[in-house]
Amino acid sequence: MNFISDILFWISEGLLVPVIVLLILLFLRSLLLIGSFFGQYLNIRKSGRALRLKIEGLTADRVDELQAELPQKNVSLAARYLREILAHKDSPAHIGRLLADFEIEADKDLASSKTLTKLGPMLGLMGTLIPMGPALVGLSTGDISSMAYNMQVAFATTVVGLFSSAVGFMTQQVKNRWYMQDMTNLEFVAELLNAKKEG
Repeated sequence: MNFISDILFWISEGLLVPVIVLLILLFLRSLLLIGSFFGQYLNIRKSGRALRLKIEGLTADRVDELQAELPQKNVSLAARYLREILAHKDSPAHIGRLLADFEIEADKDLASSKTLTKLGPMLGLMGTLIPMGPALVGLSTGDISSMAYNMQVAFATTVVGLFSSAVGFMTQQVKNRWYMQDMTNLEFVAELLNAKKEG
């Protein structure tokens, strides 16, 4: 039994360094995500609201005018797909395909947030539990400095994992709302194009 316990201990100890490396990578990825999220936010605040107002006041008779009113410098995902939908206004099959492609692109953009949300707590918990074994051994043998070092590693990995997870969760929630609103707008324009074609 002791042999099996020793094997498990060696495996868990061997996982500590990869877990710490992955947590550092997750932390760096979360910082990059904050930067890209802030850029998206500024773009939506500057041009997304104006685009939304144009779409809300749109009718089937005026849907062709929307293409000329689209800002050329807007590089958002929704504006790009809106241009494509208006370019293929006579083909419902193309429009349906573009709407599906938009959902795939949006999900791809959300993937990094989802990864941080799920991996952050898992790696943080692993980084917490692995050093606890040596910390308890240090406590039992009276090696307080070893125990303190291992507890420091345990708490640091927890904080980094939770920070990465929090960044992923917050950006995922906000981006979900953005993409749901964009999808609603694209479907509305597609319905107007369809109504104009039938009328």
